[in-house]
Amino acid sequence: MKKYFFKSLANFCSILVALALVYPDAYGQTNKSAKNKTLIFFFDGLRPDYITAELMPNLYAFKQKASVGMHHHSVFPTVTRVNSASYATGSYPGTHGLLGNAIYFPAVNKSKAIGTTYEDLMKVQESESNQLLTAVSLGEVLQSAGEKMMVFSSGTTGQAFLQNHKVGNGAIVNPELILPESFKSQVLTEIGDVPQKGENGYGKHKWVIDALLKYGLKNDGPLVSAVWLSDPDGSAHRYGIGSKQAISALAFVDQQFGRVLDSLQTRGLTTVFNIIISTDHGFVTHTGKQNLTDFLISQGLKKDKDSDDVVIAEGAVYVKDHNAENIKKIVSALHKENWVGAVFTKPKKKGSMQGWVYGTLSFEAIHYNHPRRSGDILVAPNWNDEINDKEYPGTDFSRGVAGHGGSSPYEINIALMVSGPDFKSGYHDTLPTSNVDITPTLLGIYGLPVPTQMDGRIMSEFLKKTSEPARKSRKETIVTEVKYPWGTYKLSLDMSILDQYRYFNFSKVERIQ
Repeated sequence: MKKYFFKSLANFCSILVALALVYPDAYGQTNKSAKNKTLIFFFDGLRPDYITAELMPNLYAFKQKASVGMHHHSVFPTVTRVNSASYATGSYPGTHGLLGNAIYFPAVNKSKAIGTTYEDLMKVQESESNQLLTAVSLGEVLQSAGEKMMVFSSGTTGQAFLQNHKVGNGAIVNPELILPESFKSQVLTEIGDVPQKGENGYGKHKWVIDALLKYGLKNDGPLVSAVWLSDPDGSAHRYGIGSKQAISALAFVDQQFGRVLDSLQTRGLTTVFNIIISTDHGFVTHTGKQNLTDFLISQGLKKDKDSDDVVIAEGAVYVKDHNAENIKKIVSALHKENWVGAVFTKPKKKGSMQGWVYGTLSFEAIHYNHPRRSGDILVAPNWNDEINDKEYPGTDFSRGVAGHGGSSPYEINIALMVSGPDFKSGYHDTLPTSNVDITPTLLGIYGLPVPTQMDGRIMSEFLKKTSEPARKSRKETIVTEVKYPWGTYKLSLDMSILDQYRYFNFSKVERIQ
């Protein structure tokens, strides 16, 4: 009898294992699908209107068959290091604590913001008790599951590092940073020396893709490979949106993407690789002449460029001792200036969308309210729909030729495309999505737990099999205004709401005389 019982139990367990292999859970994972690998591919500064058959034929052809996010969002502030940290942690800056391309940590420098190179970030990490980011990353979750993530980036060392800042059993391959250090000699031997900066600097993109093809796109490669090409961002910054140099950059990075697709096809890996394509931000033409630091000094609101009474880190303003009267004076001065757009301050109370200073909205509304690292004021440049000389709309009042970082729809609304064995084909998603949703979605595919501190959601609507019913989002506009002797400053914030998830679409400022 006992022998029969154990034999029956063994048969029952075999049946359960077989069922687990055949029937997926709510997000469509099975043991088999968990073996599918994923390639995350970021084109830095990719505007959605760049993706045409003429400018980017490979990406355009990919888009025709892929599933597409029609309402995808960059994380604000719309700068590179914020978005690399945000996608990697599935969290907003108010959670992960990396608040800009320039950041202020008084323990590192009391009177000035610092950059976000790898060397800068190491100084921050040391000053923050080894806690560079205050959130768990994709790389960490994968490592805890015995899996690996490798990063291949032609951009800055900081952007590359923030995608997998613990590195662990993974790796980072960047022209100026290869981690772990023990991997460096192997890469330089097998891939070759990093190309010297030529006339256009495109050689680094090819070198990075060479490394991806060598170490990432293979059966025994990492579960997740992340690629980040720093063009068209670099070319558009220097020469402008639609310039011949920017168009040339688009063509080159598109060719590199074509190499990746060809390699997957040649190696017979298309049926076992998911591909997720996004970018860190869009782009606008710049027409501004004013500088925030110079303006505050001219108004007597900051002593000089090296003073620590007020410290500027891009659009973030840190006021010494959080002096309330000085904060109010700065906000009042900013409200009057036509080149200034949205102005944000800390919330009136926890969870409030209204800032504590009249005429401001809160850091909570933009997911920026880090408990220790946020400044006192965050300023975005004003923007409009003006079209540049190459017929690309979107202009703001920052200095330089072209760029990003603001709260216009041209910088926030970006492209998202997904394809592969775990995703639907040809699906057009109208629900709001964000770069913070990429990591939770991957964890959902692989049946790994999503850490509770992650702000993003599993984009289940893209997955082949899901038991969730169709959902609907709604729009919400948050408004604040304040009257001055010169007139009224009015700030509106456009949001998309999906269940408990809030997506920042854009802000708009009116000055009424």
